[in-house]
Order: sequence, then structure tokens, then C-alpha cells
Amino acid sequence: MTPTGSTSLSTPPIAITMGDPNGIGPEITVKAYADPRRRPTALVIGDPDTLARACRVTGTDVTVRPVRSVAEATHSPGVMNVLAEDTLPDDLALGTVDARAGAASFRYVRRGIELALRGEVRALTTAPINKEALRLAGLPYPGHTEILAELSGTRDYAMMMANDELRVVLVTVHQSLRTALDALTTARELEIIRLTHRTLLTGGPTGTRPRIAVAALNPHAGESGLFGREDLDIIEPAVRAARREGIDASGPWPADTVFMRARSGEFDAVVAQYHDQGLIPVKYLGLEHGVNITIGLPFVRTSVDHGTAFDLAGRGTADHTSLLTALHHADALAGAESGTEAGPEFGTGAGSGAGAAGPPIPAPTGI
Repeated sequence: MTPTGSTSLSTPPIAITMGDPNGIGPEITVKAYADPRRRPTALVIGDPDTLARACRVTGTDVTVRPVRSVAEATHSPGVMNVLAEDTLPDDLALGTVDARAGAASFRYVRRGIELALRGEVRALTTAPINKEALRLAGLPYPGHTEILAELSGTRDYAMMMANDELRVVLVTVHQSLRTALDALTTARELEIIRLTHRTLLTGGPTGTRPRIAVAALNPHAGESGLFGREDLDIIEPAVRAARREGIDASGPWPADTVFMRARSGEFDAVVAQYHDQGLIPVKYLGLEHGVNITIGLPFVRTSVDHGTAFDLAGRGTADHTSLLTALHHADALAGAESGTEAGPEFGTGAGSGAGAAGPPIPAPTGI
């Protein structure tokens, strides 16, 4: 039965997973949900008691309403629909790594994936989980990206980090630098270039080819082999192969300048070779506006670009802007995939101030 004063949802909502219960995920979730700038209809997957406590801690005026299915969710001002998973133990301690919290955060993501694959939600936005807590729970995943790929049956996927000035896609992600170097192959480089190209074509201007810069691995792009041959022997052949396929790819470009060039509008995205090479430039421009987008999935998934921040958990001071931005990204991308309007206007892409064209992947304006 629909509660008095509420209405049934007219379109599938975006599902928000609340993240690790011991981190700031619940607090930024309730803050983002209550923020008057939030545009898309949303439903939270998590623990109602934990979210109610987060409301008290943050002083957020939202009523938590547990529901058993997406069909039970309704639109009512000041009410947050929460798709409840198993009840959490009472002795979970905020700000600590706990296997039980890790297992719970995994269940929230798994439920979100199931709903997205069935089309019951139109996108998935995730609050942060803790990798050590996952490991303690016996879950062999280094992060969200790998969970999403395995449970959705996706083989070709990648992590894109984006804000209103820069888009970066990673060739290798959550692994040591030593093993990341060993994982670099021409086939993997070409796969990521292709995936970046296909992603940027979604929603882009008709007839426009995305301009993809590939960052070099070694200083000065290896100086013709003087500082290592990986750029010559692994990356350059992949760029040539992509160009033969009609992809506007170039490089390998020295990594100390290529991100600046993309930010100024010369490129629409940069393919980075390893985690910190790509994420430092994005995060330096501001954690609050960065968004993690998993490309290649059969549904839209966005996330914050920060972690669980156990040191802030329970204080009520955590900034929810990145989660709000991730929600608006999901709204835009889901609209682009379906060909429907996704709300107020979004920016035009990395380097939009310099006239670069691109799909609605950068952070929305006004956040």
C-alpha cells in the first residue's frame, strides 16, 4: 500500500549502495539523499538502522522507510526508501576494519547488480567499501570494479575517473606497481583504447571522433628506448593498431605533460598506464568533484572517488559532494544510453572551456 501523501515511482530509480557500515558511506548517503540539489529519484540499499543513526549524527532531516522491493518504493518528500539487507550486528564499531562490515558492503553491491541487470533500477551509484574488510570476510576482490565485472559477467571493462576538466581511463588498476608493469601488453592497451573510444561515442556529437591520448609509461616516453622499451614495444603498436581501426588515438605522450594538455582541451580522454599515474591528476583537481565510472558494464555505474575515511566516521562532517556528483553522472549517463532527457544541462567534456566536444561524462555544473 502506498503511504498517505506519497506517490508511486514513475521511472526506475538509481540505486545507491551505502558502502561499508563502519565508514562514512552511510553519512554521505543520507546527506546526498536530503540535498535539495539532488535531481534523480533514488533508492538506497543498506541497513535502515545504520542509516537512521547516520541521520542523527549528521543532523539530516530524513525519515528512513524500509522496503522489501523496488516496487514498494514511493516518492515522498523527506522520506528515504531503503531496500534492507540482513540486519547488522549491534557491536560493529565505527571507524574500524571488520569482516562483518566488509561482507555487508559486498551484499549491498551484489543486490544492486542484480537489480540493475533486471532493469529494476536504471543505474547504480556506490558509496565506498574497504578492501581490507572484504579480504577479512574471505571475499577475493581488490575493489568495486572487480566485483561489478565478475557478478555481471563482463570481460572487457575499465575504470574511468572524471571531473569537469579531465577524463582518465586506467590500463591497470588495483595491483602493485611491479605487477602492473608485468600486466602491460599491446593487447590490453588496444582493448582499453577501444573501450574508451566506444564509451566517449555515447552521447557525443554526431560525426565527432573522441580524441584519445595514451600516456607513456617511462619518463619522456622512454627517450627512444634510452629509459626503457615498453613505450616503443608495447604501447606504440597498440596506438598504431587503434588508428588503423579509425580511432583518433595518439601517443605515447610523456605523462608529465599529457594530463595538462587534456585539461586544456587538446584531448577528450587520457589512457593512463597504472593507478597512481592516472588518479593523482584527477584527484589533485578536487576530490569533491571526481567520479569513478566503470565503463564496459551492461548498466551504468558511478561512484565516489574517495575511500571509507574511517577517521571521519561518526563525526557527521564528511563531505557528500562526490556522491551527489556521482548520482548526477549516473542520471546523465543512463539518460544518454536510453536516449531520454537526464535533467538539467551538463558540461560538454574534458576541457569544455576550451571548446572540446564530448558526451555527458564530466561533473554536472552547479555542484
